[in-house]
Amino acid sequence: MPKPDPRVLLRTAGNYLKEHPEEIVRALRGMLGLRVGVPMDALRYLVRELIPNNKKAPKDVVIEAAPPGVRIGATVDAMGTPVRASLVVHVEELLVAVSEVRIGLRIEGLTLNVLGDSSSPLAGLLKSGALDLSKPGNLVAFMPKRPAVLVDAKDDRVTLDLLKLPRFAENPKIKRTLSVLTPVVGVRAIRTKDDHLDVHLKADLSGVPQAIAAARGTV
Repeated sequence: MPKPDPRVLLRTAGNYLKEHPEEIVRALRGMLGLRVGVPMDALRYLVRELIPNNKKAPKDVVIEAAPPGVRIGATVDAMGTPVRASLVVHVEELLVAVSEVRIGLRIEGLTLNVLGDSSSPLAGLLKSGALDLSKPGNLVAFMPKRPAVLVDAKDDRVTLDLLKLPRFAENPKIKRTLSVLTPVVGVRAIRTKDDHLDVHLKADLSGVPQAIAAARGTV
């Protein structure tokens, strides 16, 4: 996966703020309410930068706010079948701790439209309507090679644990950051509003001593 140049990211962010000075005011208001707002434009930019340029990568990715969720559309290669996928993702569970970063997602409005005249078995199933797309979690649960990050999938829900990814779980910087932040700061909710992805935080000052001890490396 390509890694964006931090200098390019900073320059792009600076140019964006010059063109959208209202974002600075919104950010200051958000800080007072323990809310961090990320413009959807920033997510779109990161997706464009991070998606590799190969045949298997998603194409024509669209990301839009569908309050309180996020609508995602993309053209993907599903087992050799070109498909245009669209869905709305809602974050309904979020647990951030040193041992796990668990995210519970609810998926609604999933559509999979076969492109071209593909005659693959999957294309036949999709065109016939034999697959129940209202319960995408059940489809994910039967994947032949389930990714390690996938903890559970049932009906319209999918649960992920980001710390199941080796590059996260084995990263000492991530472990240290979690041990310092999680005693004091938690995430209450993630939802969209006004073309922004808002992360609503919660604070617990009683965890300050533990956070300080973690920062000093004494826990």
